[in-house]
Amino acid sequence: MADNPLDLSQLGSQLSQSSEKTQLQIIDQLFVQGREGWRLLQDFLKTGYGERPQLALGKAYQALYSLEDEGVQDFLSQQFPLGIFPLKSECRIDYRPLQRALAEQDFEKADALTREKLCELAGEGAIQRKWLYFTEVERFPSLDLHTVNALWWLHSQGRFGFSVQRKIWLGAGKDFVKLWPKIGWKDGNSWTKYPKGFTWELGAPAGHLPLLNQLRGVRVAASLYAHPVWNEYDW
Repeated sequence: MADNPLDLSQLGSQLSQSSEKTQLQIIDQLFVQGREGWRLLQDFLKTGYGERPQLALGKAYQALYSLEDEGVQDFLSQQFPLGIFPLKSECRIDYRPLQRALAEQDFEKADALTREKLCELAGEGAIQRKWLYFTEVERFPSLDLHTVNALWWLHSQGRFGFSVQRKIWLGAGKDFVKLWPKIGWKDGNSWTKYPKGFTWELGAPAGHLPLLNQLRGVRVAASLYAHPVWNEYDW
């Protein structure tokens, strides 16, 4: 761990040039160094912001967001008022509430907001019934799914998001019976009960969040995991 300004400067230089694994380690080292380390993390955020979600940027942002430091919070509100990833929507959906909930690590609230936003994407019928048809999922704009997934992924250290669930599903041979227990949605023959049975923190199994209504069957999940977005964007 660095213990002098020269070492910190070297770590700051390495941060933009290293592998993702090394970047994540450097972020941890800089974070515990106090204000000078925080300043280097701020510099890293300014040079790395872009259209492609990057796990190291998400971790650096999340680390700074957690600080009760006026200077750091002023920096984030001025430089990144909408967070670390562009909140783009083909349907003009407002993803700011979802971004804030995830930045605050309020995963239960973020999960509810995600269902709400997906119903908004589907249209008035889904908004009224508060759940989705698989045919509605098939028509979701890729841009919006990319935004929602990126927010979950970036604010969970890569543990949560539809893309994470999909990779586990593919690894299980597209077998939903095998998927549900792997992501903590089923234990033996018992479905996990909402909301108290689920784990609303980073210690949950990978892919645990966001939730889909598995009790209605697999067609919505299958449509989501087969959506063109996963081929159109680098996940």
